[in-house]
Amino acid sequence: MDSAFSELADPDNAAWARAQSDIERAWSRSGSAAMDLLLKRGEDALDAGDSEAAIEHLTALVDHDPDFAAGWNARAQAYYSAGLYGPAIADLAQTLRLEPRHWVALAGIGTILEETGDNKRALKAYQASFGLNPHQEDVKDAIDRLEKELGGKAL
Repeated sequence: MDSAFSELADPDNAAWARAQSDIERAWSRSGSAAMDLLLKRGEDALDAGDSEAAIEHLTALVDHDPDFAAGWNARAQAYYSAGLYGPAIADLAQTLRLEPRHWVALAGIGTILEETGDNKRALKAYQASFGLNPHQEDVKDAIDRLEKELGGKAL
């Protein structure tokens, strides 16, 4: 995984998309067909707009496999969709404890912090995410927006 993260972090690397895909594929593997099914059911419910069902499936997942970072991150997305920012932040923090290089979780923290008006900390979270994966246009846009709003990079 370290080589894939190195390839991904290089903004000039033409193979970044493959590295990103390899990392995301590794993150999505729980090692258990039952846990993978709970993740899929939770993601499907989230895609269908059913945050409550997603939270139920993903809570079962993190209860049964608390070391699976993707489960925590997916449940954080479900909590966020339900407007439950506190539990979402807690799950994103757990995702990062399990996988400190989880750029998606860092971007999620940035989004929540920005939405709650904590733009300085949001900018730091976005910058950390972008440092791991500089191919996120939405995160780059958020950084540019917040840097402009906050008067530059110096915080």
